[in-house]
Amino acid sequence: MNRLLIIGPPGAGKGTQAVKIAENLSIPAISTGDIFRKNIKEETELGKEAKSYIDSGNLVPDSVTNKMVRSRLSEDDAANGFLLDGYPRNTAQVHELDSILSDLSQEIDRVLLLVADNDELVQRLLNRAAEQGRSDDNEEVIRHRLKVYEKETEPLLAIYRERGLVKEVNGLGEIDEVTQRILEALK
Repeated sequence: MNRLLIIGPPGAGKGTQAVKIAENLSIPAISTGDIFRKNIKEETELGKEAKSYIDSGNLVPDSVTNKMVRSRLSEDDAANGFLLDGYPRNTAQVHELDSILSDLSQEIDRVLLLVADNDELVQRLLNRAAEQGRSDDNEEVIRHRLKVYEKETEPLLAIYRERGLVKEVNGLGEIDEVTQRILEALK
């Protein structure tokens, strides 16, 4: 089975690779951002609740995020596998994901960790910011985001490493090269 998580620092290409890998494996790529947008657009109860937090400038609490992920993983297209991008983000969510999957008689098969040199990521993100006209993404902000990522994800990775699920893949290079590395790591 292909029940996968993709984790990596900002700028490592998680979103791009999630879509390519999911297509290759014929499983849905599920990002929490997409789940939020879909629920808000469809005006579900959870979508309305999430929107109230977002509109007031607050983070959507784990309780709402967890319910959305539970609902999404219960859909038919995820029965034979999925690739989760952006969840879990903390150890409480790791345990909630375990609970969700246990209720579905499933478990995570592999955690793909995209690794990349921080200086290269900073340059990649600065280039992207310039292309997209995002003046808020300066080097100081980007380096801060990378430090936050390291601090927040290290405890998750420790849990998944202990379970023997983490496969590290070099996230730098051409998109198709990285995709091939990921597919090799999954064999």
